[in-house]
Amino acid sequence: MELKKNIGKRIKELRKKRGLSQEKLAELVDIEQNTLSYIETGNNFCTAETLEKIIIALGIEAVELFDFECYKNNETLLLEINDMLKKSPEKIPEVYKIIKAIIN
Repeated sequence: MELKKNIGKRIKELRKKRGLSQEKLAELVDIEQNTLSYIETGNNFCTAETLEKIIIALGIEAVELFDFECYKNNETLLLEINDMLKKSPEKIPEVYKIIKAIIN
């Protein structure tokens, strides 16, 4: 199921962003490291209680865990970017500079 994989991927992203190892986050949540590994890979899902503990341990709002916008395919992302720029054409030079800085 896509939801399990996306939630697992977000947990992993947010864990790494906060500089936590799997071992440390598992300890904070009071689960085994291999259980966390299965959750992060989308091979297992956790209880609501464990999910709440993960949210608290990561110091995030629950909504952040379900922010899957960045997992859209590239074609969809490009269409959305194009639509945004059409609505704010004055931002095109700024966006261009940002993209150029990232790519170079």
